Parts: sequence; C-alpha cells; structure tokens
Amino acid sequence: MARKRDNGPGGLLVVDKPAGFTSHDVVAKLRGMARTRRVGHAGTLDPMATGVLVIGTEKATRLLGHLALTDKQYVASVRLGQDTVTEDAEGEFTASAGASGLAREAVDAGVAKLTGDLMQVPSKVSAVKVDGKRAYARVREGEDVELPPRPVTVSSFQVLEMREDTAEDGTPVTDLLVSVVCSSGTYVRALARDLGAGLGTGGHLTALRRTRVGPYGLDGAHTLEELQAHVDKEEPLPLLPLGEAAAAAFPRWDVDEEQARLIGNGAQLRMPADRDRGSGPVAVFGPGDRFVALVEEAKGRAKSLAVFV
Repeated sequence: MARKRDNGPGGLLVVDKPAGFTSHDVVAKLRGMARTRRVGHAGTLDPMATGVLVIGTEKATRLLGHLALTDKQYVASVRLGQDTVTEDAEGEFTASAGASGLAREAVDAGVAKLTGDLMQVPSKVSAVKVDGKRAYARVREGEDVELPPRPVTVSSFQVLEMREDTAEDGTPVTDLLVSVVCSSGTYVRALARDLGAGLGTGGHLTALRRTRVGPYGLDGAHTLEELQAHVDKEEPLPLLPLGEAAAAAFPRWDVDEEQARLIGNGAQLRMPADRDRGSGPVAVFGPGDRFVALVEEAKGRAKSLAVFV
C-alpha cells in the first residue's frame, strides 16, 4: 500500500482542466497524486469546458467555499442561429432559425442588455435542484424543467470576434468569440441562450474556457500531465501555501500575538475601520506572517468563518 504523503496544512493548486473531464474527475486524480482524501474544488466546470479549476488539499479545503463566491472570467464561443436542448454544442438541436446578415451594432446592443445586474434563468442542465433532484437529471429523463430566475452580475460582456458560417445541416449561422466577467452562479451558456433569444436567432455555447477565478488565472495553472510529472519524479506538488492563497484572495488584517490567540479561540474582536467592510471575508495574520483565520464583519466585530491555528 502506498504511504500517505505528509502534506502538512496543504494548499491550493490551480489546474488547467482539460475537456471531457468533470470537476470530480480532476479531484479524484489529485487525491491519488497527493495521496489524501482531503481534496476539493472551488466552482464546478462542465465537462466540455476547460481552464481554471482551483483545487484545495488538506486544511486549504476550508477556503474553497469562500473562494467559489469570487468573480470569474471566461472566453467563450457562441453560435447564433441554432438552439439546443442543453444550450451548448453537446445537445440535440431544438430549433434552427438561422442567423445571417446580423449587424454588429445589433449584436453589441444585445450583449449590452445582458451586462450588469440581471435576473438570469439558470440553464436547464444545471445542477440546480428541483424538488430535491438536479435539473440536468430531469432534462435527461425528458422532463421540461422550468427554473426561477436568480440575481447575477455580469460586470463585463464583450464580443471579440464575429463571423458568418454555415452549420453542418446547412443552417446559416454567426459565430462569436466573447469574453465574460461575472459573479458566482452566472451561467455563460444561459448568456448565449438569452443573446440568441433577444436577437430572434436562437443561440448556444460551442466552447468555454475559464481564464480566472478570483485572483487565480491561467498564468499560474498546471495541466494534469505537468502535475503527474512531479509525482513520477517523486517531487512535491507545486501547492500555493495556505497563507499565500488567503492573502491573494482576501483583504488582509494583521494582528498582534494576543489578538491572534483570541481570534484563534473564537473571540469576536472589534475590527479596525479599514477592515470593517461588511462585504466579504478578511484573512487574519499574526506575527511571523502566520495565517490565523478567515473572518467576516458582524456589527463591527470579527466573526470567525474558519480558524487555521
């Protein structure tokens, strides 16, 4: 039996997920590489999608739920002129209205309407539960699922390229390359669907690559092959240490030794004015750059979300 690797407090890995893998597949592979069951991810990517998947090991798994709430950036390909049941290229066509001769001004206007604070109907093949069952499972069983809209924020939605083409069935289509920066819970495939609906052409997602989750981008990402090479050479995985990961993702509050001890024991100390934000987690560091806890402001005091000492 392989000996469990001593991973200490663990850390974060930014993985460049390949197409065809579920997020769970990547977690399963990393469990084998790190020789620990304590592995998780921050924010699911569909199997067809590629790009940034933030993985945490050991104690760093306690950061993941908070990292998942940060904003995300994508580059995507959208095909106007055809609808599919899954709102992406993997589903069967449900309509082929076609899209030729579209003016760039009309497309940009449609994109503008889908930018800002929106009420978005999630994709029917999302993991949203309907009466205790995932929406995608109901769709696969032939049900027509209706999901209520939910608030999301699309802070940036831009068309990078636009060109006309012909689909395999002869339908005239228009393909877009777009970039999107959005809040957690936003479905890019739903943006493709809604853009096509607004233009009267129909639309679906043909490719999706996540380029950033919070502060973590592709420039610091590793492929599964690169990570396996570390394992084959019996080298440690290139984990971002817990404290560095927290400092990169959250505002920082430095405290003295006594304050660190009190916060580590769950005391709700008054937060300084420059950290009394009420807008998300704050990383607390003690002397020696020691990561103590993740806290949030509650009535001017630090309420512990997770303690790491």
